Amino acid sequence: MVVWLPALCRKKEVPYCIVKGKARLGQLVHKKAAAVVALTSVNNEDKKELETLAGNFKGQFNDNTEVRRRWGGGIMGIKSQHVMQRREKAIQMEQAKKLGLQIA
Repeated sequence: MVVWLPALCRKKEVPYCIVKGKARLGQLVHKKAAAVVALTSVNNEDKKELETLAGNFKGQFNDNTEVRRRWGGGIMGIKSQHVMQRREKAIQMEQAKKLGLQIA
């Protein structure tokens, strides 16, 4: 859930918060553990406090680029580099054969 849900929330501009531990989240809903909690309705007297929390969460999670994971860095490992070099060499040899056949 933690992998795709933040990206979906950012796309739909829904404030979200990551809580450390499922047990802490479960306390909110009076259960042993919970993976995800979504608020669908709020009492009128609690709306202002929820809007304050939502604003804080948006600033901390939705708009924060440091939270987003950047996998890799465009640098391949040595084995992958060798595989790519062999592939390129094979493509060049194939192109040379095609050109040789077309010219002759």
